[in-house]
Amino acid sequence: MIPNDIKSYFPILNQEVNGHPLVYLDSAATSQKPIQVIEAITNYYNLDNSNVHRGVHTLGNRATDSYEGAREKVRKFINASSTQEVIFTRGTTTALNTVAAGYGRQNVQEGDEIVITYMEHHSNIIPWQQLAKEKGAVLKYIDLEADGTISLEKVRETITPKTKIVSMMYVSNVLGTINPIKEVAQIAHENGAVIVADLAQAAPHLKVDIQDLDVDFAAFSGHKMCGPTGIGVLYGKKALLEEMEPVEFGGEMIDFVGLYESTWKELPWKFEGGTPIIASAIGLGAAIDFLEEIGLDNIAAHEHKLAGYAMDQLETIDGLQIFGPRDPMKRCGVVTFNLDDVHPHDVATVLDMSGIAVRAGHHCAQPLMKWLQVTATARASFYMYNDEEDVDRLVAGLRSAKEYFGDVF
Repeated sequence: MIPNDIKSYFPILNQEVNGHPLVYLDSAATSQKPIQVIEAITNYYNLDNSNVHRGVHTLGNRATDSYEGAREKVRKFINASSTQEVIFTRGTTTALNTVAAGYGRQNVQEGDEIVITYMEHHSNIIPWQQLAKEKGAVLKYIDLEADGTISLEKVRETITPKTKIVSMMYVSNVLGTINPIKEVAQIAHENGAVIVADLAQAAPHLKVDIQDLDVDFAAFSGHKMCGPTGIGVLYGKKALLEEMEPVEFGGEMIDFVGLYESTWKELPWKFEGGTPIIASAIGLGAAIDFLEEIGLDNIAAHEHKLAGYAMDQLETIDGLQIFGPRDPMKRCGVVTFNLDDVHPHDVATVLDMSGIAVRAGHHCAQPLMKWLQVTATARASFYMYNDEEDVDRLVAGLRSAKEYFGDVF
């Protein structure tokens, strides 16, 4: 169960916006931070601020213990087999680019195939577009079903023995769809391909067992899972990471530097050039502690229930279209919609005047917008700190928006 006083853990929620209590429904863009995370970062700067790994003094040792302790927390959180498989990055985007540049350039040749889906975030499209152009490879898309889900039949039709990389989000940031990533991984491996999992929307909301999913690489961001901005994780199977060359060079990631040749540190540090993202990694560790205290299964159950309630209530509004699977068990806490004859930006602006924060636009998913045959959508995304009262406020706000624009036009 989600604690009844869960909102009290998040200081930012205790405020008014435009004269109304804040209803924050934009967690798919970034989640709010509990006081435990804020205090962990503050304590680092107040008590332990020092660079890691290189020093032998007390502050340096404490900072190093906290930084590497955060790596172990990530390892346990996703059930990686070793901390050598956990690399800290600036976020999901950096992690995906590292795989495309580090693994892709070494292993993709002219005529090879790279397979993604129409629902991908731009950060999981553009790196593969650039790699395909550079190598003369073929970029292929798995088509979607009418409800925004993926069928394994179409996966099998698209992935072939020529496929070298499959990259797919576990959970859609627009449709909320939970994709069959484990089954897709099996199909990819049967064809000799590696699979990259974008976990940006999954890690905050679902219990992820990376060994059970059997993906080869995975990426996620701290700021979407109650952690700070500027920190993310690249997971990779140890054997693959050992074969890869680093893509960023400098201090920290080297073993020996000569005048004309250098050698790299062992995993994971060969991919972490320069001063690491120390404070944010410590904050991410605190966020993982918080999520595990609440329980990922509890979070998922809460969001499934809330998404179902939201869709039931939104469907009572004439002229409102919901995108993505209708079954709340097939989606996380994201409900994307449009109101007839009202631009999503106008909808979001009117809602904001009532203190309700939603996202409007293409959500960094323009190919999906084209597939949906719209230019933009409005999106309400829920997290553990939302409840049915928040949904009721959203529905009332949308009714007001519909009345307002009906009067205008």
